[in-house]
Amino acid sequence: MQVDLNADLGEGFGPWKMGDDAALMDIITTANVACGFHAGDPAIMRRTVIDARARGVAVGAHPGYADLAGFGRRAMPGITAHEIEELVAVQVGALGAICALENYPMTHVKTHGALGNACADDDALAAAVARAIKAVDPDLCFIVMPGTATERAAERLGLRAIREVYADRTYADSFNLTPRSQPDAMIHDPSEALARVLDMVENSRIVSTSGKILKAGIDSICVHGDGAQAVAMALALRRGLEAANVAVRSPVRP
Repeated sequence: MQVDLNADLGEGFGPWKMGDDAALMDIITTANVACGFHAGDPAIMRRTVIDARARGVAVGAHPGYADLAGFGRRAMPGITAHEIEELVAVQVGALGAICALENYPMTHVKTHGALGNACADDDALAAAVARAIKAVDPDLCFIVMPGTATERAAERLGLRAIREVYADRTYADSFNLTPRSQPDAMIHDPSEALARVLDMVENSRIVSTSGKILKAGIDSICVHGDGAQAVAMALALRRGLEAANVAVRSPVRP
């Protein structure tokens, strides 16, 4: 049994820093790199790719809404599928260019924040993301939420899907995340997160906040890199998974 451990990195901007990317990079196996729209800039993107290459960590694009002020976590209900294609294609292309500069392959794409939540619930938006990924590079993997529109879109467009669950978030019955506005949306205790992750990986399931059992194939575990407990959470997960004889490695070798 094996599973990937990923985190969203490169989410600073100019001199402003978010999260301890250096510490996380020593623990995780896959990095999702902000591409300048919700966070990040060319210099941060390049530095993140260099650090990932030095550690053999897989890197992929982490496109979000054009919303620096809201960190890409504010809903944009009026956005069209055509606009989603453009947002994703530009951001994936930008990280691809940075990876080319450093001669290190980009392996995947994972949507960020409110964009990811919207695409998980909307087949048209999820298909727009998949089309953009395929247009830039059909060999890129699409990190998806199992049981949602993103998994269906990857299958329909022939993209390799990496099915991801979150260690530090809870789930609704729809397979989507519990909204951050709800008091039980976040998990801060690393030991609680580990127990949930082991149950998900070993039993191929997600248990929603209502107690519903959601069967799901699971390839990757995400820890949000901007959380105060991100490093402690990631370290507890890696140690706990390996202690349970679950190999922690990227599903796509860079």
